[in-house]
Parts: sequence; C-alpha cells; structure tokens
Amino acid sequence: MLQRLDFEPVFFAPFVSSAMTVEPGWIDYNGHLNMAYYNVLIDRSVDEAFALVGLGPEYVKDRGHSFFTAEAHVRYLRELHAGETVRTTIRLVDYDEKRIHFFAELYHAHEGWMSATSEQMALHVNMASKKVVALPDDVLDRLAAMKAAHAALPAPEAIGRKIGMAKRS
Repeated sequence: MLQRLDFEPVFFAPFVSSAMTVEPGWIDYNGHLNMAYYNVLIDRSVDEAFALVGLGPEYVKDRGHSFFTAEAHVRYLRELHAGETVRTTIRLVDYDEKRIHFFAELYHAHEGWMSATSEQMALHVNMASKKVVALPDDVLDRLAAMKAAHAALPAPEAIGRKIGMAKRS
C-alpha cells in the first residue's frame, strides 16, 4: 500500500483496484460468497482508492483522523464463489469539507460481469473526539483532482436508488 504522498497522484477514471480472490472461508451455507464479504472486498478497494488522496492508514496514524461510512446501499447482482478473482471500480461522485460520496462496482476480474454495487457516504472524523470535522486542504485538493477525472464518466444507472415496495393494485 502507498506509504507516502509527496507526489502528485494521477487519478484514473474510474479507479480500478488490485485483484482480490474470494476466500473459501467466506462461502456461506448457500454455496456462494456471504453478503458480508462483498462489503469486505469493496472496503479493501475503497481503502486502496482513498490512499491516493491521502486518507490511508498513515493518515490515521500521523493526523489522528479517518473517514467512516455513515450510509451504504449495496446491490447484490450475481453470485461469487471461492477462488474467483474480482476487481472493484471506485468513482468519486461528490464531496464537501466533511463528506465523501462514492460509488463502487465489483466485477469478476476475468469474465468482466458485475457482481455487486455499493453507493456510500463517508464522514471525516477526528479519532480522539469521534466528531465529524473538516478535511484538510491537501486532501480536499486531491479530492478535487479525483472528482475532475471522474466527472468525465457517465453516471452509474444505479446511483441514488432507494429501497421500497411499489403498491400493488
């Protein structure tokens, strides 16, 4: 993982994670990846993506701040099985001084089909007080660069979806 940030990062649109493998211990009694581990795979990708803007483990250690997911909407689209390789794309949808809104898509790395999506809102938090606080200027500058790169992408069809049941007549 990235250990230093004294360079100007290049932001690909979208960010594409390292390859990850579905572990056998993550398979549930239905014979497929348990829903919790879709989130583990996506979370690992989010950590990788946001290390580029300066929000990695070193940020927590050196500055005493981190970012916490406050809300997530996950869609499970296709089963994954033990040993399959996946990658996640991450796109920054928006941000302000305290919040980061992003959208992740989990893909089978070799066959290219989408397995899951996750739309999330994260908050920047002071680890000592556990209060939401403003992001520092250097991180905001990198978020601006990431958003500019990701703005060229078409909006995901699933962004902003809500859960509900239409009334039947």
